[in-house]
Amino acid sequence: MEIHGSNTIGATLAPMLVEGYFHSMGISPVSTRSNGKENEKILTGKRAGTPIRSLVAAHGSSTGFKALYAGHADIWASSRPAKPAEVEQIAGRANLNDADSEHVIAIDGLAILVHPSNPVNQLSIETLGKIFSGQIRNWSEVGGTNKAISLYARDDRSGTWDTFKSLVLGKQFALDSSAQRYESNDQLSDDVSRDPTGIGFAGLASVRDSKVLAISDGNAPALKPDQLTVASEDYPLARRLFMYTAGDSAPQQARDFIEFVLGSEGQAIVSESGFISQNPIAVKPDFDTGVPDTFRRLTQNFERLTVNVRFSEGRTKLDNKARRDLLRIADYLKREKLSADDLMLIGFADLQSNELRAQMISELRALSVRKALEDLAINNVAYTGYGHYMPVGSAGGNNGQQRNGRVEIWVQRR
Repeated sequence: MEIHGSNTIGATLAPMLVEGYFHSMGISPVSTRSNGKENEKILTGKRAGTPIRSLVAAHGSSTGFKALYAGHADIWASSRPAKPAEVEQIAGRANLNDADSEHVIAIDGLAILVHPSNPVNQLSIETLGKIFSGQIRNWSEVGGTNKAISLYARDDRSGTWDTFKSLVLGKQFALDSSAQRYESNDQLSDDVSRDPTGIGFAGLASVRDSKVLAISDGNAPALKPDQLTVASEDYPLARRLFMYTAGDSAPQQARDFIEFVLGSEGQAIVSESGFISQNPIAVKPDFDTGVPDTFRRLTQNFERLTVNVRFSEGRTKLDNKARRDLLRIADYLKREKLSADDLMLIGFADLQSNELRAQMISELRALSVRKALEDLAINNVAYTGYGHYMPVGSAGGNNGQQRNGRVEIWVQRR
C-alpha cells in the first residue's frame, strides 16, 4: 500500500495510522525506516509469515494527486479538497467528490505562528493578508514592537499553502517575495520560534515552541484553534484533511485502511498525533460577551458536541463528512447511554435579506439533520433555528455560506 501527498499528513499522522492499522491486523512488531529519500518512510511487518509493506511519501498534496492519477499511489493524502481540474482529470476512473473516494480523516487548524515573546495576540484575516503580501511590514503597525516583519510560508506544492492562499490571500493579495518557503511544517515552526520578528503558518500539530495567535473573520469574534473551535470548524482557518481513493477500483487493503482510519480507533490515533479527532465529545463552550442572552438560556442545560453538520449543495444536502458524523453521533449516544431526547439541533444561516428568510433557512437545515438521524433510528430530536445571528465567518460568498450555514449538535447534561 502506498500513500503519497501532503506533508501535513505524511510527516507523522499517516505513519501512525498505518502502524495502528497493521497492529489491528495482528501485525507486530512494525518497523519504520527511511528509504533514503527526504520525507519518505517505509513501514514493514509480517502477517502469518507474509511480509507486509507500506510507503508514505510526503512531498505535498499536489504530488499525491499526480501519483494517484499515474497509478503509483493507492491513497492520495491531501490537506485541501480536490480541485475541479483534478476531479475532471480522473473522472474516467473515479468521482473524487463521491463518498466512496473522498474521506475526511481529521480536522486541522491552520495555526498562525509567532515568536513566544511577540506581544501581539490576535489578528484579522484581512490584516494577515496585508502582512503576508508586504503591505504591512513592521510589527508596530499591528500593536507590536518597532521591528520589521519576517515572513515564513510553506512551498507551492503544499496543501497547507493552498489553504492559506485560498482563505487568507484570496484574489486580493499575493505572497511577498521576501517570504522564506518550506516543504516541512515542523521546520517552519522551529525557525519562527527562534525569530522574534517572524510570522508563519503551519498545521496545528506543528505548533511546537511557537506562539499561536487568535484569528477573526469579518464581524465574528477572534478564536484560537482548540478542540471545540477546530473540530466544529468554527475557527476561521480550520480545514479538513483528506485521503482520496479511486472509489470501487481502489485495492481492498486501501479500502480496509480507510475504514480503520475513519473508525473510533483510527480517530483516537488522530488525536494522539496532535490533530483534531472527529470522535465527538461534549464541551461546555466558553461564551464571549457577544453571545445573546436568548442563546445562553436556550443552551443553559446543554453541552455542545464537537461536531457541526455542514452542507454540500444548496441549503439542506449533507456533505460527505456530515453523513459519517451522524454515524459517530449515533455511536456516541450508545456509548454514553443517551437517547434522542437528550439531543437538540440548532440551525444557522448565512446573512439573508431579512430575518424571516434567515429563520426559515436555519430551521430547514436543522430539520434536514433531524430527518437524517431518523434514518439511524434516532427519532423526534428537538430542533430549532437561530437565523443569521452568531456568525462564525464573514457573510456572503461561498466560504461565508458554508461556514455560517451550519447545524450545531447539543446534548443535555445529566
